[in-house]
Amino acid sequence: MLFAMIFGGLIGYAIGRFPGFLVGAALGAFLFQRAKSRLIGKIQNLQTNFVESVFAVMGALCKADGVITRDEIELAEAMFVRFRLNEEQKTIARESFNRGKQPDFDLDAELSQFLQNSGRQPAFLQMFLQVQVSAVAADGKVHPAEHEMLVRIARGLGLPESQVDQLEAMLRGAHAGHAGGSQSYSSGQQIDDAYKVLGVSPGASDADIKRSYRKLMSENHPDKMAGRGMPESMREMAEERTREISHAYDVIKEARKKAS
Repeated sequence: MLFAMIFGGLIGYAIGRFPGFLVGAALGAFLFQRAKSRLIGKIQNLQTNFVESVFAVMGALCKADGVITRDEIELAEAMFVRFRLNEEQKTIARESFNRGKQPDFDLDAELSQFLQNSGRQPAFLQMFLQVQVSAVAADGKVHPAEHEMLVRIARGLGLPESQVDQLEAMLRGAHAGHAGGSQSYSSGQQIDDAYKVLGVSPGASDADIKRSYRKLMSENHPDKMAGRGMPESMREMAEERTREISHAYDVIKEARKKAS
């Protein structure tokens, strides 16, 4: 605000000397506060829209196999806790979840509205998709009907199908890590999933892999996403995503070191 006051004051001084400086400084402060209020309002609206759309689509996704089980309802409730929603936000989330599971719910229209509200920011859209993948695969698995709808959601957000594969790979790695390693999750699959997480092929050069890693880490940095309007409650998931990206990079580096 100080810069705005000084800048406005200098313009005012050039026009009307000292009285002009005072008027210009006051006008600069007023315009700064007005712009700040608009920005805060825009971020708050984006956060509310994010919660509404996330849980509405989650409701539709949980019904992808034809029925919503008690486990899926409890999973949605667990998301309330994970995202640290306040009581007002919980009410909005429940209403949105119930709206999403209705037979007449228009998934494509919801995704289109979210695209507009989010400004089509890639990292924001990826976070939206990540929430959906996490919601249906708390056990580390994604069923065929759910995968099909996840692909539809990705396309509706303008994201490639590979984004679904990337997030599912990320989820498998995280689930195996939390379980202390899994016999069914082989070293070979871990390496294959690591390449998917970074969005590169096994034949990519070291330079291309590092470039992709740095790009993903920059796009998904929690502070950057918060500045774009990501709800603070989603910060934990953003941090989780950057950890998985970093882990995938380490897995690839170690595998290539052993192979050299």
